[in-house]
Amino acid sequence: MMQNVHLAPEADEDDLYSGYNDYNPTFDTEDLENDVAFQQAARTSHGRRPLVTAKIPGTSASRPLATGIGSKATLTSSMGRPMTGAIQDGVARPMTAVHAAGYTKAAMRGSSFDPLGQARGPAPPLEMKNSDSSEEKIKQLEKKVNELVEESCIANSCGDLKLALEKAKEAGRKERVLVRQREQIATAENINLDLTYSVLFNLAGQYAANEMYAEALNTYQVIVKNKMFSNGGRLKVNMGNIYLKQRNYSKAIKFYRMALDQIPSVHKEMRIKIMQNIGVAFIKTGQYVDAISSFEHIMSMSPNLKAGFNLILCYFAIGNGEQMKKAFQKLIAVPLEVDYDDKYISPNDDPHTNLLIEAIKNDSLRQIERERKSMAEEYIMTAAKLIAPVIETSFAVGYDWCVEVVKASHYVELANDLEINKATTYLRQQDFNQALETLKMFEKKDSRVKSAAATNLSFLYYLENELAQATNYADLAVNSDRYNPAALTNKGNTVFANGDYEKAAEFYKEALRNDSSCTEALYNLGLTYKKLNRIDEALDCFLKLHAILRNSAQVLHQIANIYEIMEDPSQAIEWLLQLISVVPTDPHVLSKLGKLYDNEGDKSQAFHYYYESYRYFPSNIEVIEWLGAYYIDTQFCEKAIEYFERAALILPTQVKWQLMVASCYRRSGNYQKALEKYKVIHRKFPENVECLRFLVRLCTDMGLKEVQEYMTKLKKVEKLKEIREQRIKSGRDGSARSRREGNAGGDASYIDPLGPQAERPKTAARKRTEEDDFAEEELGEDLLPE
Repeated sequence: MMQNVHLAPEADEDDLYSGYNDYNPTFDTEDLENDVAFQQAARTSHGRRPLVTAKIPGTSASRPLATGIGSKATLTSSMGRPMTGAIQDGVARPMTAVHAAGYTKAAMRGSSFDPLGQARGPAPPLEMKNSDSSEEKIKQLEKKVNELVEESCIANSCGDLKLALEKAKEAGRKERVLVRQREQIATAENINLDLTYSVLFNLAGQYAANEMYAEALNTYQVIVKNKMFSNGGRLKVNMGNIYLKQRNYSKAIKFYRMALDQIPSVHKEMRIKIMQNIGVAFIKTGQYVDAISSFEHIMSMSPNLKAGFNLILCYFAIGNGEQMKKAFQKLIAVPLEVDYDDKYISPNDDPHTNLLIEAIKNDSLRQIERERKSMAEEYIMTAAKLIAPVIETSFAVGYDWCVEVVKASHYVELANDLEINKATTYLRQQDFNQALETLKMFEKKDSRVKSAAATNLSFLYYLENELAQATNYADLAVNSDRYNPAALTNKGNTVFANGDYEKAAEFYKEALRNDSSCTEALYNLGLTYKKLNRIDEALDCFLKLHAILRNSAQVLHQIANIYEIMEDPSQAIEWLLQLISVVPTDPHVLSKLGKLYDNEGDKSQAFHYYYESYRYFPSNIEVIEWLGAYYIDTQFCEKAIEYFERAALILPTQVKWQLMVASCYRRSGNYQKALEKYKVIHRKFPENVECLRFLVRLCTDMGLKEVQEYMTKLKKVEKLKEIREQRIKSGRDGSARSRREGNAGGDASYIDPLGPQAERPKTAARKRTEEDDFAEEELGEDLLPE
């Protein structure tokens, strides 16, 4: 077998690789099929190495191992051939491996056979990243910039615009530092343009959100002018929006058009939105013809509700009735893209299907559908009310045309609502008869429409105080639709007006059971409980209503009034303070606060609110009287004169206020003015005893000659007053005596020889009370109390 094996001659014992690159026929594999020894070794176990003994576990110590120092022990291969690199018969066999495999001469010497490298032990730990390297610093800085941009966006979405702007500015500063560091260690191509774009874009958006429009425009300009940002031209839309907010409409249109030129035609929706913005800007500038061209293009390419409504507005502005009709027809032809309610109706009693339908009945998609449908109905109703008076010869004919067009569309259910709006428009035009006729047409319609029309009719008759008709139509509305809360509320109102408060409360409760958000029913229920003196339940109703209508002045006033009835002035004051935060100029609320503070003994706060009430309504006699008395109590009679003079202007026939003015002059030491005022009062009211008494006193103190004249007049007036009082007294005694005689069977035809008794004036009791205030005063005492 060995005769066919040719070993390389050992020219140099230390150089095992000599002659490696020379071609040797020994390594020719083409004739291996004819090599008898090789074929025999391949078919049999001839030449295999002996089995390893178990003398030492895990080792092969039974056979000699070659060392790297030149051991001459022979290593045989599995085919009976010498091992590669072994020395046999003084001749070294050359290695058959290449350098790329990793075998070297030095590795073979002095080392055992370890192909898996187990003798080297465990691998060394991974090398720690050097945090001080410039590349690592750049990566950390880039990560921090991204975090700041995200925090800015989150703060903006949470409504904290100031914090969002601060984060955006900090991100901008760190990004500039990042760019400078990259420029120092690398070329400009390595700059992260996406990060720069996002930082600048976010900063511009935050400037715009904080209404810092100049800074936002400058930041957008930096992006737009940089040619390295491929999509920067689209941001001209944002710049146009800012100019639109600044009412710089010409520049807004210019930037919108520049953005439109840079957006390819494949982005159809974005181009439509930009054209819509251009049309709105033209409307703002009054260029309705240019706006019409924009909206017409939109309606021909991608019709939508807003564009259709704006198109109607433009034609309305230029007064083109025929085009208004066409635009209205285009508006109602816009596809709503909302599924009908049929899919929310279960076709069978399958519980899984019913469960699925219940789940999707009020999900977010269903809410979007409702909002879209509601918006479409609002646009159509508003457009119909706008164009109806101008597209035909009369309002009624125009409205009828709109109703017919709507009936022929997929908004057929809006036709009845338009008819009811027609009646409402008649009401605004004070044409009540036409409104009633229009509403009465619905009596033969379906139950829902009939109920709505009857509800309006009931309310109209209720306002006209025709309770019988209001009751009839309220009954019709309730019978047509028992679940209509407005009909039940109107029915409760008619019952309330007739004084049946318990029954009215039942109708209001039923309305609330049908619609818990019916604020009218809840408010009226609170009023009903007040009438029934069920104060706690009334308070509960108004507190619930306050939770729904936080800034309703009527509700706040009712709550304060109930606390006043419950004799809790501190709570009443608290609710009235909330009320004046809603209606700060209501004089009656201010005077009520002044009265409550006065009852609590807080004169300073009472004066403040009474004075505020007087500023807004200087004709309230109670407020004027309190302010005048306050200044007299505080010894400022000169200031009280202003208020009593105003009261005298408001009530010129009452002598009380003029006497108070004269008394203020007298108490302040201005006797000449007081005398002149008393003389004026005497000329207007010559029979006033108090005025004559003060004239006598003043003339006596000042030594005037008119004192005798006034004394004579005073005596005559007092005597006349005494005779009048005796006559009134005798008349009363005579009438009482005649009643007694009549009861005893006396002559009922007796006639007083002095003539019929004069009818007692209705204001005599009040006047006498006012005069007694002054009559108790002696000469020499002041008119007003100390």
